[in-house]
Amino acid sequence: MRAEDVVRAPSTPLDAPAFPAGPYRFTDREYLNITYRTDPEALRRVVPEPLRVAEPLVRFEVMRMPDVTGLGDYTEAGQLAVVEYEGEPGEYGISIHVDNFPAIASGREIGAFPKKAGRPRLYVDQDTLVGTLDHGTLPVARATMGYKHRPLNTEQAREELTRPTFMLKKLPHYDGSPRICELVRTQIADIVVKGAWSGPARLQLFAHALAPLADLPVLEVVSAAHVLTDLTLGRARVVHDYLA
Repeated sequence: MRAEDVVRAPSTPLDAPAFPAGPYRFTDREYLNITYRTDPEALRRVVPEPLRVAEPLVRFEVMRMPDVTGLGDYTEAGQLAVVEYEGEPGEYGISIHVDNFPAIASGREIGAFPKKAGRPRLYVDQDTLVGTLDHGTLPVARATMGYKHRPLNTEQAREELTRPTFMLKKLPHYDGSPRICELVRTQIADIVVKGAWSGPARLQLFAHALAPLADLPVLEVVSAAHVLTDLTLGRARVVHDYLA
């Protein structure tokens, strides 16, 4: 294989890359978002400088993605903290748990999404929208929301999903020292909101050593949203280099 072909390959193995180059288009991407108030000191312990915790708010999200170009069909669940960076409001991606390896690999290698393996689900149980996250056989999170109780303003839903997202990109040298340690920013711009609803919601978090979502306890549910979209993810860019 020619050197230029090696450079152009999106990932290894060269003869069967772990994921295609993208961009990735999401059709009928469905969200269950529950924003809750948590312990401010616990939140500050997991949000890296130079980000600032604006309010002790966390968004737990479950995303059902049945049609993603190049990546197929999968589900994600994660936590995001409400933050500010140099006065700009946004969210910081704490962790994302995914049931699809190409989505994990591409998210970590192309972007800076903090993805690891998990077992999330999003489904309707009679009159209730249910989002769950398990690690192996053990429960990590259980979210419930009344199914389409009230229409949600589509602009409000769009604003929530298009906030800037900040993430930490870390890669080591072969000797274990840090090679890349960066804070990056990404933002969804290409999005169509096809439906949005709200309703009563509850969230339970269960202690787990390898999926410590419960370290940010639920003190009060602030809002809940169920949103159906088509979208394309934006590219990440570096806003702070910890090694500079």
